[in-house]
Amino acid sequence: MRWYQPLAYLWASPATLLGLLPAPIVLAQRGQVRVVRGVVEIHGGIVTRLLSGWMPWIGHASAMTLGHVIWGNNQQCLDHSRDHEHVHVRQYERWGPLFLPAYLGASVYLWCRGRDPYLENPFEREAYGFDD
Repeated sequence: MRWYQPLAYLWASPATLLGLLPAPIVLAQRGQVRVVRGVVEIHGGIVTRLLSGWMPWIGHASAMTLGHVIWGNNQQCLDHSRDHEHVHVRQYERWGPLFLPAYLGASVYLWCRGRDPYLENPFEREAYGFDD
């Protein structure tokens, strides 16, 4: 573990706490919660429904990161998107509680300019490994 890792967990903790909120419900619905590479992964139950369009600002997503928590539709989605989502985990470690407003602000700015608010978002571009 890096010497600053506890600080990174603390800095990202507001989003992490938000990401952990559905965990008891997911477990009650026979979903799964586990820790992989220092990050909590949650799939099934209400998380799958949320990612499948219950949150209109997200649309449909196979996975989503909130601090040190990754939500996935199922285990296959988590396995497939793990490296991408861990880039977002590192972004939360850098930006802390400013990550969500910065991410959403970038998306709104791009949408207002007629550009793709997801694929052209600089946070997504970094996660997909695009060079600018």
